[in-house]
Amino acid sequence: MKNSNIYAGYRYSAQIISHAVWLYHRFTLSFRDIEELLAARGVVVSYETIRQWCKKYGSIYCNQIKKSRGQLGDTWYLDEVFIKINGVLHYLWRAVDQDGDEIDILVQKRKDKSAAMRFFKRLLKGQGAMPLKIVTDKLASYSVAKKELMPSIEHSTVQYENNGCELSHQPTRQQERQMRKFKSQGQAQRFLSCHGVVNNLFRFGRHLMQAKHYREFRDRAFFEWNRASCVQNLD
Repeated sequence: MKNSNIYAGYRYSAQIISHAVWLYHRFTLSFRDIEELLAARGVVVSYETIRQWCKKYGSIYCNQIKKSRGQLGDTWYLDEVFIKINGVLHYLWRAVDQDGDEIDILVQKRKDKSAAMRFFKRLLKGQGAMPLKIVTDKLASYSVAKKELMPSIEHSTVQYENNGCELSHQPTRQQERQMRKFKSQGQAQRFLSCHGVVNNLFRFGRHLMQAKHYREFRDRAFFEWNRASCVQNLD
């Protein structure tokens, strides 16, 4: 993002706005929680202002991160889970790669063939390449859509092989409880898309590495976040 004028008209600095958006998408916090955390640092801002920052800038930052990260893994694990939005049943479709990084999500009202095809097309467009293999549960919609869009790709429905993707829904459930359910399909899509990108950037499997390596990866993640939010360009 060469144009740093995205903050024009705001009396708060890019660093403060960027930090508030990061807190919201990195941790299970409400807007009021973030308002209080900023107040503890001497920054007085209302939770409604923070809500507008997250709505406007969250997708901008995450789109930049997605552009720079390139393709993810070539084995896709797909799963769908129901979520209720204003009492109406929806389905959250999610794909992760073999490293556990979220590739993409899509909130839809159905889980039929058309919904599966829409999700596959989104994944193919976002990754720009076919996977070597996809792993799903036994939902028939996957097989039908796969035959039309990716007929030559290996498809596995072996029991338990998709456990990693199923477990990836847990942070969504935590956020859903914190937010007291999603208010609309658009809000759920917008928030969860950003949440996955930020989680990819800052999730390192800390228990699997030495502290010095963890700190190095963390520093890289913060550098990438600052680059995407144009904070460095405004100094």
